[in-house]
Amino acid sequence: MTAVDLSALDPEQAAAVRAPRGPVCVLAGAGTGKTRTITYRIAHLVAAGQVRADQVLAVTFTARAAGELRGRLRTLGLGETANTVQARTFHAAALRQLRYFWPQVVGEVPWRMLDSKFPVVAQAANRVGLASGTESVKDLLGEIEWAKSALIAPEDYATAAVTHHRDTPFPATRIGEVYAAYESLKTTPEGLLLDFDDLLLHTAAALEDYPAVADEFRERYRCFVVDEYQDVTPLQQRVLDAWLGERDDLTVVGDANQTIYSFTGATPAYLLDFSRRYPDATVVRLERDYRSTPQVVDLANRVIGMAKGRIAGTRLQLIGQRDEGPDPEFAEYGELRAEAEDVAQRIEGLLASGTAAAEIAVLYRINAQSEAYEQALTERGIAYQIRGGEGFFQRPEVRQAVQELRKTSARDDLPDSSRTGKQLVTLVKAALARIGLTAAEPAGAQARQRWESLVALVRLTEELVDQHPGLDPAGLLRELAARAEARHPPTVQGVTLASLHSAKGLEWDAVFLVGLTDGTLPITYVLNGDGSVADQAALEEERRLLYVGVTRARIHLRLSWALSRGDGDRRNRRRSRFLTGLVPEESPASRIAAPARPGGEAARPVCRVCGRALLDSESVLLRRCKNCAGAPDLELLGALQDWRREKAAELAVDPRGILGVNTLTAIAEQLPEDEAELAALGVGESKLRQYGAEVLAIIRSRRRATFRP
Repeated sequence: MTAVDLSALDPEQAAAVRAPRGPVCVLAGAGTGKTRTITYRIAHLVAAGQVRADQVLAVTFTARAAGELRGRLRTLGLGETANTVQARTFHAAALRQLRYFWPQVVGEVPWRMLDSKFPVVAQAANRVGLASGTESVKDLLGEIEWAKSALIAPEDYATAAVTHHRDTPFPATRIGEVYAAYESLKTTPEGLLLDFDDLLLHTAAALEDYPAVADEFRERYRCFVVDEYQDVTPLQQRVLDAWLGERDDLTVVGDANQTIYSFTGATPAYLLDFSRRYPDATVVRLERDYRSTPQVVDLANRVIGMAKGRIAGTRLQLIGQRDEGPDPEFAEYGELRAEAEDVAQRIEGLLASGTAAAEIAVLYRINAQSEAYEQALTERGIAYQIRGGEGFFQRPEVRQAVQELRKTSARDDLPDSSRTGKQLVTLVKAALARIGLTAAEPAGAQARQRWESLVALVRLTEELVDQHPGLDPAGLLRELAARAEARHPPTVQGVTLASLHSAKGLEWDAVFLVGLTDGTLPITYVLNGDGSVADQAALEEERRLLYVGVTRARIHLRLSWALSRGDGDRRNRRRSRFLTGLVPEESPASRIAAPARPGGEAARPVCRVCGRALLDSESVLLRRCKNCAGAPDLELLGALQDWRREKAAELAVDPRGILGVNTLTAIAEQLPEDEAELAALGVGESKLRQYGAEVLAIIRSRRRATFRP
């Protein structure tokens, strides 16, 4: 095989590609060509005869990224050999391996994938006597997923939740009971039900506990590549370790400054500690940004340049490589509706000037913010798509389409030749024609949106068939279920509305970052009532979210905020503290509201356990180092969480906006006796007035319950 031409690479990319087999860590900033680097490295190793293409397992975080990687390999001289490179997500790779090894490990016990975890979690909640409303079940499901990704068993959940300062929707002991019931319900008379985390757990266990399985797997795969390594969870790392065994033929690519999924159990620790684990590793830094204009790059550097903590020490200083572009714009509005209407008007102007709708995005912190922008775009007749949240796969027409595809999959009157490959696309078109798919685009906004959803499903089927030529209707349904689980919708023509989390890995010519106020970005629960920081680590993750948002823009970038919601809600808002020092003085936007400043300098508090100085706000709040053991009264903590949840429902607010989880933990550890001691734990004056008497009453009640004369 001819050598791969590396002339298109910059010096740093080429260094990563040419690195010898063994541990390689590529620290790749946003827009620096990490996918290109990964692709060339695989092609170079194969062309040089260091590994066969079918011995490479490349792990990406989305199916789309895996397909893109395989497509690029075909253009680098590997031809059809590129199709033998296994480029998959962690879950897709584990599913394939588990299907193969299951008979050797488990035998004849049947199993199937759990279509949806929601009803099983709801049943588990009912079994232990907890509320099973939609929002409660979603919260419980999130806690179970976090625990499994962090390798925490049901019996250990309550302790782990306190240790990790989880902001739990119910007392941690009760969530542990729901978790245990959920696991129990997945064992049925018909066999085992496995969720996506179970795929990873069973795959790791098969390799760890069965030497013959491990030997066969490791003979098959010799070279591993992991993308987005900063977002790996302990469970995924366990699988990776099981794949590797004692070997070190591993290339990882990541950027700690884009770590934004800590709430799911993801941690940058494995990326940050890579060279410590592999002292002989080759480490390459990619800092040349080919995505964004120098103006956007400069703003991104300034955003992340204000970061604090360990990750800040690993930041990459991006260097813009594109031609000059317009300066990022900043805008302040009196009300949310004015902000949304102006954004829609500016999008209309971009469309008129030739920017494609698919190259424009409106990004926000939480999905609930999309409503105003949906309305403003609809009023102007601008098509849009929503990524994440209750988006594509929850649309009624998409759910109906999946039902039709299930009917097609169940048919037994179709020859095998009509169920796979290109014929599968024809089958899908025929099924969707029964519910409204037509050759021509219909008139009317609602009919057009429905039609576009069905067309997107056809395009997605075509994309999946290209990736998996033998795909049949049952396999298609599994792929759709996996994408729905991962909130990974197909591309629909139109302006993109997306949360900052779901925008990760994407890019557009024009990006509008909206709703940038304190309490939204950063989100409410990382702040105390007086605006001071309740959780410094969480605050820094919020800053990284803004950084991710800025680095999605290629050319046009506009950051905006509104000082009130309007519609009778005149509560004043402050501009996000992350914007302090970023808005040019000549900007028409008014002055930035600075973050709250602490009072006069005081002596540095010390840990009540070990006596060391406390260096961050979370430790100061708990009055101990985070690594020093605390001894919270778990019954009191549960009672406080119950009270907070009920109070939040009564006031129709986010529970975390009442008192943060760290504050509740500090109260359960230190048992304050009066409002002065509550204030010393970070409870602000307004919250003392609102909640102080109730909190102290709960503490007194707990003392009476435990008092024994």
